[in-house]
Amino acid sequence: MRPTFISVLCLLSTVHALPQADVSTETPSITLSTSIASPTVPLTNTIPSQVPLPPTQAWCPSQIFCAGELLQTVNLAQAYSDPKTFVDKPTSKSAQQVTSDFQAIFNPNTTEGSIVNFLDDDFRGEGLELEAVALANFNANPAFLNNVTDPLLKAWAQTVSGYWIQLIRSTNDSALCPEGETGPCESTLIPLNHTFVVPGGRFREQYYWDSYWIVRGLIKSELLDVANATLQNFMDELEDFGFIPNGGRIYYLNRSQPPLFIRMLSDYIAASNDTSILARALPLAEKELAWWATNRTSTITSPYTNNSYPMARYAAANTAPRPESYLTDYLTANDPTLTTPLTDDERADLYSQLASGAESGWDYSSRFIREPIAGGSNNTNVALRTLNIKNNIPVDLNSILYHAHIVLSGFYSSQNNASAVSTHNQAASTIRAGILDLFWDPSKLAFYDFNLTSNARNSIFTAATFYPLWNGIVPDEVLSSSNNAFGFFSAVHMVLNRYNGTFPVTFLESGLQWDAPNAWPPHQHIILEALSALPSNVSSGSAPSPSSSQSTFDLIPSGQIGVSEDQLPGQLILGSGNATKSGPNADINTLNGTVVNGGNATQGEGWGQALQRELANRYFASAFCSWHATGGSIPNLLPKLSDQELNLTQSVNNTGNMFEKFSISDIDSAGRGGEYTVQAGFGWTNGVVLIVAGEYGNVLVAPQCPDVLAENNGANATSGSTTASSSASHAGPSAFILAVISLLALGSLL
Repeated sequence: MRPTFISVLCLLSTVHALPQADVSTETPSITLSTSIASPTVPLTNTIPSQVPLPPTQAWCPSQIFCAGELLQTVNLAQAYSDPKTFVDKPTSKSAQQVTSDFQAIFNPNTTEGSIVNFLDDDFRGEGLELEAVALANFNANPAFLNNVTDPLLKAWAQTVSGYWIQLIRSTNDSALCPEGETGPCESTLIPLNHTFVVPGGRFREQYYWDSYWIVRGLIKSELLDVANATLQNFMDELEDFGFIPNGGRIYYLNRSQPPLFIRMLSDYIAASNDTSILARALPLAEKELAWWATNRTSTITSPYTNNSYPMARYAAANTAPRPESYLTDYLTANDPTLTTPLTDDERADLYSQLASGAESGWDYSSRFIREPIAGGSNNTNVALRTLNIKNNIPVDLNSILYHAHIVLSGFYSSQNNASAVSTHNQAASTIRAGILDLFWDPSKLAFYDFNLTSNARNSIFTAATFYPLWNGIVPDEVLSSSNNAFGFFSAVHMVLNRYNGTFPVTFLESGLQWDAPNAWPPHQHIILEALSALPSNVSSGSAPSPSSSQSTFDLIPSGQIGVSEDQLPGQLILGSGNATKSGPNADINTLNGTVVNGGNATQGEGWGQALQRELANRYFASAFCSWHATGGSIPNLLPKLSDQELNLTQSVNNTGNMFEKFSISDIDSAGRGGEYTVQAGFGWTNGVVLIVAGEYGNVLVAPQCPDVLAENNGANATSGSTTASSSASHAGPSAFILAVISLLALGSLL
């Protein structure tokens, strides 16, 4: 077998950390890679037998990169560790020649070696169609830094702001493949006319909902021209396709993502006062809402009131594995351990459900699965085969659409267009009524998705419960009393007291990446804004205290989070094993007036402000400590960890990673699990850091990061419990070491 290697075009050490001042405005070097085909079996082996090909997908016509004989065969050869690698490689020959070369080697006895030779001969490096962009107007000292009072965190926020230089791309016209089979090459890239920011890692192109937090971060960094360019790209796509696809590749053209374009537009105009963009943007914003109304909306009759509402859902038209995750989807549907194989119709429905899950952005979560723990946490295929997202009406999607109508009403009001104002106000009012009827449970004080299969609300509690408040919908019950308002956020209070990290997607440990123990940056920002939506009369008092024999879990309304206290994820304590799961000792991070790594309590601070201050600090702790643990340092303020420490994370030559997701329990850890290895970069993580720095900088305190060596030495700690005072500084396992080693081994760092 050939060894797998990555040909790096610039030193890794120049990619991750940038100086805190005097940032170069020259075009930066970026890491481009050419993953060499390397199956995990001998090259003399024949390709595994295949199930019949799925139907050709009209939305994806390529004979190379879309569902068909070539894509399926290459994936079954498992030549690359990530199925996305192949579909991101432009060909080195014409499409006709590539398909001809494939047919010449394809037969029942095709070997791994012949596939390897074909791939090496006919395909180029992934990402070659993109190029770095020089930022001539980059400001190394944007004004938001003045809001950060802690010197170390101010310098770190400045470093993170500098990462945009390494993540901004434009289309490399010289490497483009013209459309049509007669061109010299073929590529999956959707060429963009303007600059944009990539998330990082395997995500080499512009993505839809990631870009909301990227745009917010660009605004903080005073890169308004790049924010504008991002919006222009989305408007180009609305003109070309009638909707904004999931990402900037042709294999995403069957689905969108959470529709945050109108919110991006609003935030950009608020920051720039550039209302001239509306001349182009308003008709295209209408076009996007019309696409969601036509393709994703149906009338739902409430079993609670018998009223009917037009409500949207995620529902991608798809009957084949996703090209970028072809092998993953194929093996989920054609699991050899299945006693009764799926029928053609069952496979087609599963492929549609999987694509719809990707459209939601939560790919994947027990939130949309009928049997979340069916295969345990180590075999998620079993659970994924019960994915039921198309029959769920999601609270987050409809909350976003409500807000989009409110924003458009405001734009039209400024133009004195009374008819359009009335239209959007009416649409918003109807969606709001549907959200409060279908999703809101006044007894549990939480929002839940509405399940069409059961014709009732789901019982699973997720971070989606905070989306209505983020979008301006606050139920009357929450406004009626401080007790109810706190009850709505009581799970956040519990997490901050019980765990080392931030708020998880769910409290179920299914092995899926949008479940515990993972916590995602967008959700932390959404919770912060949901808290800020509360009026002071219900958020200004002190938080209630549990009884002397109970933990903060006891403050959560009965049945709200859907799991008992002993079913919650564990929190490991260095040298002692898991913390106790009940009683006051479960709240290992409770301090006097605050929580560990939650900043300092302030005189007269209400519980709403306290939760914001604690969550903002805890988010900074997760992002900062995982960055420091992977080689981050700041001259004269923060020394780099020793080689002995960095050896544990394989980061001796690294300069700090910004991860896409974090762990609820380990603040020096990336998240884990899911479809792909943990990604570094990372667009929305950076964006939320800058938002938090700009809006909560005056209450941020430098975090106390765990000791890497102590964690490693205590990784096999056994039973016992401890109190907050003895566990505050070094709680948590060393799982981050495994996550980083896995990431580096797969060459997925920027």
